[in-house]
This record gives sequence, C-alpha cells and structure tokens, in this order.
Amino acid sequence: MNIEAVIMNVREKAELFKALHQRQQAFILPNPWDAGSAKMLTALGFEALATTSAGYAFSSGKGTAIGEISREEALDHAAGILAATSLPVSADFENGYGHKPEDVAETVRRAAEIGLAGCTIEDTTGDPNNPIYDRGQAIERIAAAAEVVAGLDRPFMLTARAENYLFGRPDFADTLARLQGYEAVGADVLYAPALPDLETIATVCREVSKPVNIVAGIGLPGITVAELEKVGVRRISVGSAFARLAFGAMVNAAREIRETGSFAPFQSAATFASLEKLIRSASPSL
Repeated sequence: MNIEAVIMNVREKAELFKALHQRQQAFILPNPWDAGSAKMLTALGFEALATTSAGYAFSSGKGTAIGEISREEALDHAAGILAATSLPVSADFENGYGHKPEDVAETVRRAAEIGLAGCTIEDTTGDPNNPIYDRGQAIERIAAAAEVVAGLDRPFMLTARAENYLFGRPDFADTLARLQGYEAVGADVLYAPALPDLETIATVCREVSKPVNIVAGIGLPGITVAELEKVGVRRISVGSAFARLAFGAMVNAAREIRETGSFAPFQSAATFASLEKLIRSASPSL
C-alpha cells in the first residue's frame, strides 16, 4: 500500500469535510451503525457520514449509558465505518471516555490517528445524579481537545455538544453560554441536541459564529431541511434515528408474526437485489 496516497486520501477527506461546513446551504450528515449501512448511505449519495454511539450500542446488544462502550470499542467501530466508505467520517465519541481534559485530548488524538475527519465530544458525566459537567470543566475539556486539533497537519472538525436538554435541564442561558464557551476555546462545530423549537435554534445560530449541527429524529416533528437552513443551521445529523427505524421495523414485524402467525410484514422488506446493488456500488475507502 502506498502510504503517501493514504495520507493524501485522509487529508483530502478532511478538507472536503471542512468545506461542507463552510457552504451557505445545510448538508445532511447521516449516521450508519455498521459497515453495511455505511455502504448503503454512501451509495445513496450523501457527502459525509458520522457514527452513532447509540446505534452501535443497539447493534452490539448494549445499553446507551456512558461507559458501556469503551474508547477502544468506539475507535474500532469508527475504523470499520471508515473502511466501508470513501466519504469523510466523523465519530460520536460520547464524553471522550474520561472525565479529565487529558482523557478527551487522548481520544481526539486517537481519532485523528485512525483517519477520521472529525469527532463529537459531549458534556455528559455518566453520573445519573449529576449528569452534566460544570460549565468551567466542560469548557476545559473542549479546550484540551482543541489543542490537539491545532497541532494536526490537516483539518479536523471538532464538534462540542451541550447536553442540557437531553437530561431534563431546559436551561437555554446555560446551554448558550456553554456553546459560546466551546467556540471561544476552539470548537469547530456547535451542537445542542433536543432544542425545543425553531426559534430557539435560530437564536443559537445568531449568537455563535461557528457552524451549528442540529439532530433530526429527536423532537421537532415535521421540521424540514429548508426550515433549518433558513435559520442558519449548517449541518443536520440523524443520530440513532436510522438505526432505531430499522430496528423498530424488525421488532414490529417480529411481534406481528409471533402474535398473528402471519408473515405479511415481510412484504415490505427490501429485496436481496436492491441491497446488494447499494453495497456493491459504494466505493471502497481507498
């Protein structure tokens, strides 16, 4: 294998991923949960992919609590997605797999090392009694990650997540202050899942200067790409929604078969040929 070609490939994908965030129009960042779904989404024409920690957890038979997936497992999973696609890939690395800023820095260093174009770090502790890091500590953790990114020889889109709304803390002032703090120390993308409405999202977009990611599939039913783009959103991910959609279809079909004895649910299954066509048409990563 030509190492120079590999390095150039990683750099080119990193540059492409950065450029997607700099456009005036929003782009959709879908989240595959395994190599097969990564290949299918690649073949369907998306411009970049991101892993989903929850989708990976469901497919691995694990829960979604912080700590159930280790750093090594998450890195191996991200490497598998990278190998399945020619597209830039960002990774969902939860809270960075440790409480200390140095832990987060090591996770980001390892993320860049395997060829990812970016990653997401959130401010959740994993402690049900105190689920969100104090703001100062949360900002320090992102600062440590940003320091690693600053030392790289290529772009790496560091996304910082403020998790208040996912944990029953609908404190917009604190959420915005966190996002602004993350921006000030070097985060490239800002992300607050489960914001309650379009007006709140618009306010975030006005009050920060870095690209804002919004997740579809958590609240905001009926929201469209055009509406999000109009208020300033630059990136739209889907989190675990595709995985939950797929698993939900399977569970509902299985229940119907068990309860009625009818195999009618299989009539809506994708055909062998359609799935194989998608997988075969996806380009390899190198």
